[in-house]
Amino acid sequence: MKDLIWKDKELLVYLNNLGSETFDSFWFFITNQFYLTPVFLFIFYLLWKKIGWKELGFVILFIALIIMVCDQTTNLFKYSFERPRPVNDLDIKDNLRILVSRQSFSFFSGHASNSMASTLFLFLIFRKYYKYAFLLFLFPLIFAYSRIYLGLHFPSDIIAGFVFGGLIGTFFYFVYKKYNSESPEQKKSTLIITVFSVLVYFLMCNVLVSVLKQI
Repeated sequence: MKDLIWKDKELLVYLNNLGSETFDSFWFFITNQFYLTPVFLFIFYLLWKKIGWKELGFVILFIALIIMVCDQTTNLFKYSFERPRPVNDLDIKDNLRILVSRQSFSFFSGHASNSMASTLFLFLIFRKYYKYAFLLFLFPLIFAYSRIYLGLHFPSDIIAGFVFGGLIGTFFYFVYKKYNSESPEQKKSTLIITVFSVLVYFLMCNVLVSVLKQI
């Protein structure tokens, strides 16, 4: 295990040092979700053309639930493992190009889990309508790499985030698929149960994180 952790650190140092001042501003731009809003709006526009406003509203609701689950689980893992971010890791920080500092923990990446979960969920819907739906995966790949470039996450943080995000995205797609196959009354019941379950999970994670902070 120690060898794997050290290899993880070595890979991070190598990838991080591939950067240069010429590209720093680009990766700062990529890592900020706000700047990518036009891309998200275009994706929703393409989906709206195929499914209409009402169904798009439900898709956005499911994405919001996905992000809630990913965010809270990420926080729970971070305070459980308390792994320092690369920029704070005493073993390697002197060998990194440090562009930004964060005092929060590293494992696993919320950016990776959120982006993969939401992208996979959308891809599973998009593939029915668009031949090149797989291009959606450029977003989580580039987005997650920005975290390595900035020295904020180890490769293993990104991989774990992708795996977890993939599981959550798939799970919510099957819930969404079940929802779409039901009668109006069943749809209402499924939606209420899903939203209620996520809210309970949200509160539970917050309580556990609060307890972990006190330990």
